[in-house]
Amino acid sequence: MRRYRFVQADVFTEVVFGGNPLAVFPEADGLSDDEMQQIAREMNLSETAFVLHPTAKNADVRVRFFTPSAELPFAGHPSIGTHVVLASEGRYEITGPVTRIFQQIGVGVLPVDLITDGNGLTDRAVMT
Repeated sequence: MRRYRFVQADVFTEVVFGGNPLAVFPEADGLSDDEMQQIAREMNLSETAFVLHPTAKNADVRVRFFTPSAELPFAGHPSIGTHVVLASEGRYEITGPVTRIFQQIGVGVLPVDLITDGNGLTDRAVMT
């Protein structure tokens, strides 16, 4: 049996259980499209994010977003939440108060800025 770790995060809040919930699978390589959809259905959250190795040369990471019923080419709160989770796990080299990373998603490669507090903790992400 294969095992995949996930993190459940609350996005857009500083209050536990007060935000928009998100499941993030930080190491989802090897899952099929059908498996990702089945997992998202089982999680039963508005979105579940699956992090994969990028296929675009100018991307740091590839992320796929699924609702319980369909894949989305783009999703805002899952983008923000996914990258804060990945930063908290040390997946990015944080180079200052703002570190820009590039995510490959269904609509292309888009920038996300990771914002750190005064103690080096990445607690926010911003995207346009």
